[in-house]
Amino acid sequence: MTEEAIRITSEQMQDVFYKLFVKYEFAEGKAKLLAKVFTESTLVGVNSHGINRLPLFIDYVEKGLVKIDAEAEKVANFGSLERWDGNLGPGIINATKCTDRAIALAKSHGMGLVALRNTNHWMRGGTYGRQAADADCISILFTNTQPNMPPWGGKDSRIGNNPLVVSIPREQGHVVLDMSISQFAFGKINDYRLKGEKLPFPGGWDANDELSNNPEKILTKERGLPIGYWKGSALSIVLDMLATLLSAGDSTSKIGTREFETGISQVYLCIYPAVFGDKNLQQKLIDEIIAYTHDVAPMNPGDKTYYPGERSAMTRTRNLKEGIPVNSNIWKKIMALSS
Repeated sequence: MTEEAIRITSEQMQDVFYKLFVKYEFAEGKAKLLAKVFTESTLVGVNSHGINRLPLFIDYVEKGLVKIDAEAEKVANFGSLERWDGNLGPGIINATKCTDRAIALAKSHGMGLVALRNTNHWMRGGTYGRQAADADCISILFTNTQPNMPPWGGKDSRIGNNPLVVSIPREQGHVVLDMSISQFAFGKINDYRLKGEKLPFPGGWDANDELSNNPEKILTKERGLPIGYWKGSALSIVLDMLATLLSAGDSTSKIGTREFETGISQVYLCIYPAVFGDKNLQQKLIDEIIAYTHDVAPMNPGDKTYYPGERSAMTRTRNLKEGIPVNSNIWKKIMALSS
């Protein structure tokens, strides 16, 4: 924890957030859900999509880009597949609702898909992966974004870092993969900037078209580095295509014509593995993979390997006990907004 960091209990944080959302005239139920999700994201260590992003969310509300009274609604039904329109409502509210619907479809058909258009940032995508896993469903979720990465070999940003979430329910702790298609999510890059630290690996290009680990230089032009270089570039393009086609919504290219990132497209796919009737076998197979992954000599003494979501769960336990570390300047900003 840096000198500029302070620790806040999750109860205090959620209470402050709730009062802030009520102040901005969100209905009580929505205010509670928003406060819970923003707090939970911060609790598991993803400050970039929790407390650190809250001032920007409020700015979008003040600008009218997030419609506080709007929420997603179904516009077309194709059996186990549905299209929904987010009506520019809060991304968290819309994502929670569409995940619930995909879960319900999966439990009726074995598999269910909701494609959502015209929505706002869902904040931490892993929230909805865990939501699905808590309902005993596997999930594959993804969203497009504004252009913030160059396609491989290009000079300017034309593709998004299009986060991808995959979750698998597990009794001893859910497996939850939550990753952007950029080497570092831009919120994470900003986290390093706030802490005055360099990235551990190159995360994007600077103004001189050189790869850099300096957050300030990367954020100047927002040209992130795709994971796997050309492979990540291709994956980003395909995810954008799928989200756009399935939802009949806007692509990264259209989102990029706007001054602010809004009106994005998302996909919520859930699978109900209970239909196979072999839950014990499923858990055994997952545990075998995890055990095999854990049982490896570390390259560096004291290191350990983890399955997706394992470190987040550990961070959550620690922060519940010790308090959540947050940037003091961000906390002051939140308190000023809520007063």
